[in-house]
Amino acid sequence: MWWIYTAFSAWLFLVGAIFGSFLNVVMYRSLAAQPKRQGEKWHKGRSRCDSCHKIIAWYDNLPLFSFLILGGRCRHCQIPIGLNHPVIELLAGCLFVWWYWAGVFVFRLSSGPFSIIQPLFWLVVGVLLLYIFLTDLVYYIIPNMALVVLMIVTLGYRLALVTTGFMRWEDFGLAILSMVGSVVFLGSLWLITKGRGLGFGDVKFMIPLGLLLGWPGTLVMLFLAFAIGSVVGVGLLLSKRCTFGQAVPFGPFLVIGTCLSLVWGPELFGWYLRLIGL
Repeated sequence: MWWIYTAFSAWLFLVGAIFGSFLNVVMYRSLAAQPKRQGEKWHKGRSRCDSCHKIIAWYDNLPLFSFLILGGRCRHCQIPIGLNHPVIELLAGCLFVWWYWAGVFVFRLSSGPFSIIQPLFWLVVGVLLLYIFLTDLVYYIIPNMALVVLMIVTLGYRLALVTTGFMRWEDFGLAILSMVGSVVFLGSLWLITKGRGLGFGDVKFMIPLGLLLGWPGTLVMLFLAFAIGSVVGVGLLLSKRCTFGQAVPFGPFLVIGTCLSLVWGPELFGWYLRLIGL
């Protein structure tokens, strides 16, 4: 049976890479400042080279493979293709494979419609978190539309869980309180630092994340995000890749903290309580 899982995983990786290529198009056409392509719709038109703007043939637009075959350069102008293209395709492919294996062997509800709804929900969440991670990392923007979709999907899923008995109303209430508390906390930091410490998009990002993680997951996520962000920030300063006061996007650290909290949140919170003697 192992070869069936392997073949299906390879197929899912290809599907994910194709979807990653689509994410590249959406990000580039929606967020990148390209005066020569102003007014262009993300869902219309052929793909073009970022440098010479010539149309890219279909055989030069195959996810990952075309980048390797072309040696990472445009066929027409020979200018290097941005590494964000193959990296996003690779990450999306890995996300789809991880989603399959985690859904089969780890995150499964016993029966009913949630056996289908749950894995689809986490796939959508994974794609949205990847999109937000990349847009904030590359363009310093957390798109409002991605936040709205993530909030609607998460709220709908949580309400479905509590109304069917898979989640207690008390836990849903704690998720609401976690959301409000985290928004107030980051909002206060945003006001105190006058937007220099973090952007307002990070504050809005806490609305769906608080609903998604609940208590104590939200607290664990914030601690990890600030801890990892501090380590990376110090590393960038010491390596002189950024200067003191230079903006560093915080959204990627919130995404990393979210992923870690989803996997190890209860264990980390329990470890901390034992550490302080509670």
